[in-house]
Amino acid sequence: MILYYDCFSGISGDMNLGAMIDLGLDPEYLKNELHKLKIDRYEIKVTRDQRHGIFGTKVDVITEKTDKHRHMSDIEKIISSSSLNDEIKELSLLIFRKIAIAEAKVHNTPVEKVHFHEVGAVDSIVDIVGAAIAINYFKPDKIIASGIEVGSGFVKCAHGTLPVPAPATAEILTGIPVRMGNVDFEATTPTGAAILAATANEFTDKPGIKIQKTGYGVGHKKGNIPNLLRVYLGELIEESALPEKSYANHMIECNIDDMNPEHYEYVIEKLFDAGANDVFLTPVIMKKSRPGIKINVLCSKKNIETLKNTLLTETTSIGIRDYRVNKTSLERKFSDIETKWGKVTIKSSWLNGVKIHEKPEYEDCKKIARTKNIPLDEVMNEINKLL
Repeated sequence: MILYYDCFSGISGDMNLGAMIDLGLDPEYLKNELHKLKIDRYEIKVTRDQRHGIFGTKVDVITEKTDKHRHMSDIEKIISSSSLNDEIKELSLLIFRKIAIAEAKVHNTPVEKVHFHEVGAVDSIVDIVGAAIAINYFKPDKIIASGIEVGSGFVKCAHGTLPVPAPATAEILTGIPVRMGNVDFEATTPTGAAILAATANEFTDKPGIKIQKTGYGVGHKKGNIPNLLRVYLGELIEESALPEKSYANHMIECNIDDMNPEHYEYVIEKLFDAGANDVFLTPVIMKKSRPGIKINVLCSKKNIETLKNTLLTETTSIGIRDYRVNKTSLERKFSDIETKWGKVTIKSSWLNGVKIHEKPEYEDCKKIARTKNIPLDEVMNEINKLL
């Protein structure tokens, strides 16, 4: 099972909690777990709300206003002394440390001296620990996120009016794909950025997922794009699980002009052993009019690196090209047929439910021909008469 964050309008701590509840996190379970922090003077209000006609769950953490600041050590004491399980504690602290490190860099101060202003407030502790509780509740095998919309304009915070994204947010999102300017407000907060920076295994706008449920977390902003965080709960679709007649593959290729031709058979066998779907050789004319061989390897995404290593270690190539290709093929089915020599596997090809081709499996026929000491053509012709 995976969680996929579609951050078309950014992410904040309260939007994340709303999306998690909308996906199925029991609000009472969340509140009971948060009570283990032994902090008070706050209330969690869960309501239904909409943006641009799309309904979701809105979470408000209502607290008493205070000027109290906290250091990282204060946060660690609150979380570590709680009765939350170790996984929730560890993830909560990891998210907080993402923010602490970013703030320390932006303000040129040691991490231990960072003052948590807005983030140190009770509502942000609830947002961050609540995020860890939600992830521990769903226990996804993988968390994937889209590119993150950060917004535009300016935001008021403890250090004054700052450009969007806030400096700490920008620092947290270093190395993560972002979008800018699609909404005219601060779309992603430091808390939201830190949640994904600490938990997401991958960032992509084109995940292959089978959606089981969709949750919407409603934000507090209104603008030209609905202020919603959309999170999908589903299963990751591997390329091997896509419909067989049309699916994505990858092509790896290299040119060789200085290798003993006797080695090609061995290389091809090694490539198939490493997971290649197909391997073929093409004669080419290379630079300085040298005759050479181009090796093409068709494979699924999961086998790319293994196959690249095989080419680089088993051939004289010093460079490899790879690119994505779409493969279309007929659906294949296998069945057995009884012959005078015993059972033989028949391979048939189908298009839209109609059988297009069928033929006996070559290896079965070859085995019969060798065992019975009869011509291969005779075996295949005899079996084809039975089809």
